[in-house]
Amino acid sequence: MSSRPGSPDLPLRVCIVGSGPSAFYAAEALFKAAGVNARVDMFDRLPTPFGLVRGGVAPDHQNIKSVAKVYNKIADHAGFNFFGNVKIGRDLDAADIERHYHMVVWAIGCESDNRLGIPGEDLHGVHSATEFVGWYNGHPDFRDRSFDLAAATRVAVVGNGNVAMDVSRILLESPAALAPTDIADHALAMLRKSHVREVVLLGRRGPAQAAFSPKEIEEIAALPEADVVVTQAEAALDEFSADWLERQPRSTHRNVKFLTEQAKQGEGHKPKKLRCRFLVAPVELQGKAGRVAAVRVQHAVLEPDQSGTPRPRSIDRYETIPVDLVFKSIGYRGVPLPGLAFDDKKGIVPNVDGRVLQAPGAAVRAGHYVVGWAKRGPTGLVGTNSPDSKATVEKMLEDLQHARLLHPNQSDIAAFLRSKGVDFVSWQDWQQLDAWELQQGTAKGKCRHKEPTVEALMATVRKLRA
Repeated sequence: MSSRPGSPDLPLRVCIVGSGPSAFYAAEALFKAAGVNARVDMFDRLPTPFGLVRGGVAPDHQNIKSVAKVYNKIADHAGFNFFGNVKIGRDLDAADIERHYHMVVWAIGCESDNRLGIPGEDLHGVHSATEFVGWYNGHPDFRDRSFDLAAATRVAVVGNGNVAMDVSRILLESPAALAPTDIADHALAMLRKSHVREVVLLGRRGPAQAAFSPKEIEEIAALPEADVVVTQAEAALDEFSADWLERQPRSTHRNVKFLTEQAKQGEGHKPKKLRCRFLVAPVELQGKAGRVAAVRVQHAVLEPDQSGTPRPRSIDRYETIPVDLVFKSIGYRGVPLPGLAFDDKKGIVPNVDGRVLQAPGAAVRAGHYVVGWAKRGPTGLVGTNSPDSKATVEKMLEDLQHARLLHPNQSDIAAFLRSKGVDFVSWQDWQQLDAWELQQGTAKGKCRHKEPTVEALMATVRKLRA
């Protein structure tokens, strides 16, 4: 009688593609599943783990990055293996994965950004927040990006979520305050040359619907060199928003109270400004000699929809704001992977409760699951991924009970990768690299030093192995 997958003599072999928070929380849930013996192999196209915790969380938010300690504990499990520097479509494909694993979890996040879809979007000086965040965090994908901060005094940031606040804060923060963090060396050098004195934050909804968290906006107001400025007219709530606010969480009330107080303080006295604008949406980016020179915005008013939620309605009133750079921060979207269905409309992997579909609206694809942003879209904070991943793992365990699995005929993925000449990074390799980054950081007077390219990271890994 053959053993069933998940038993002590036949571990459930699970492949997790991606190594961000949702990936680690999925691994944790599998290891904690009662009566299931699981072996988890986690893959990342970069030589380093932790996804957006490493490459997305702002360098001055080291307290948030410390969540990596939790992931290190998960990786200590005897059934855990890491394979960094392995790219789907180059080193492995979906068929290779199905030959080696009973189940596969796609934890691939949302690696692209939404477009504004307006004239002038491709002018020089118009960038996505995704690029800027990756650039200052030392993400290898964005090392070659260039932002002309030395020639800019006023910058527009489209959107007012927490990523927009991170971009604004990094632009307005003193480089001396950023120097001890793990900010990329190339970014710090450019920020030291920056002449940015004003960031205009453009929000299409009203102050009560601002997407930033209270802590993020209050953090900018606490900067030694920057005031948060909002006009009394734009801070005031219309009757619909005032009524709607009564049913909103405490954080929304805190935002409104903060903005109301800031409006009373006027311009402030600090040399740099964050100007919070509301009920304005860009309709055109205007250029001069191929470079962005202004943002034309259309004003709006709020009207309640059928549920009573205030929604912006554009009106026949326009304004032109001269700017030197524009950063678009209007949300992330997924990127299609070879061999995996993609919902182009939603920008995610099509799924029902974490079970991957063969195509949007089609049947479930046995043995394939999805977690995190690739499952639900780019919403929530780092901790949001824990219950999300647990929910998907519950579906996996249901399917395990009913033997809805893949049927692998090979088990040694490391040997397979070596046979293809793939120089993968093991967890031991990463631990050595991690220690080296901390050591180099200490020598430079910062908390961590990160090599900014895959080539440099791999060269360091190979030296440390030797």
